[in-house]
Amino acid sequence: MKITVLCVGKIKEKYFSDAIAEYSKRLSRYCTLEIIEVQDEKTPDGAGEAIEKQIKEKEGERLISKMKDGCYCIALAIKGKKLTSEGLAKKIEDLGTGGVGHIAFVIGGSLGLSDAVLNKCDIQLSFSDMTFPHQLMRVILLEQVYRAYRIISNEPYHK
Repeated sequence: MKITVLCVGKIKEKYFSDAIAEYSKRLSRYCTLEIIEVQDEKTPDGAGEAIEKQIKEKEGERLISKMKDGCYCIALAIKGKKLTSEGLAKKIEDLGTGGVGHIAFVIGGSLGLSDAVLNKCDIQLSFSDMTFPHQLMRVILLEQVYRAYRIISNEPYHK
């Protein structure tokens, strides 16, 4: 299985980069991991709703340009479906046994994802009703994908 994390912006903090590198290494036993970053847009202080929509649309166009045909796309969105770790593991396993060879998780920038991206994705997944910085969300996502593969493989993982 190939897993792509398609995201807006670069990681600036070393501690996030270190965590991403660690989970990338751990995941290499289970899947081929690819992280694709697209350029983020700077949001001016006090930006109105119209400006924020334009920014999300620009970032969305960049994300859509990197989405591959035949890839099962999962948008990370607050209003998405919530799954347990076991539920995510089952989803990944079911997709694989159903013939899907490539899953992309799509993480928006600080303003979230455009409607065009949300509509292009197969499902929307929420990790919480809380909002997380998009850089931290990469770490959380990779940890949960790693946990899912441990569950799929019936291997122990701390709770």
